[in-house]
Amino acid sequence: MADETSRTSAPVTDAPASRPDNGPREGGGQSGPRGPRPAGRPGSGPGGPREGGRKFFRRKKVCKFCVEKIDGINYKDVRLLSQFVAESGKIVPRRLTGVCTPHQRRLADAIKQARNIALLPFGGR
Repeated sequence: MADETSRTSAPVTDAPASRPDNGPREGGGQSGPRGPRPAGRPGSGPGGPREGGRKFFRRKKVCKFCVEKIDGINYKDVRLLSQFVAESGKIVPRRLTGVCTPHQRRLADAIKQARNIALLPFGGR
């Protein structure tokens, strides 16, 4: 209670606030949380060409299950499933493995089923 009486209150005015709560921040709307972005060379951003290095051609990843014509993903096939589980125990995402969407869904279900009956670990080693 002593804190409430010792505080000085700001005078109430009819003037609007300098910045509304949902308005743009200082420096305009183009700056990020750590300030404005530095002006770089054109093409030097993400996905742009690199200077001084050879051009790297990334091959399109193909689904292992589609290529080998594997219809069903069996939860008992631990050797196959462990290829798609990281060392930390997490399921490796599609963008890293190259597995297509329907097979990734079936793969995730099989991994979860194998974890529940203790064929695969939940956590890291």
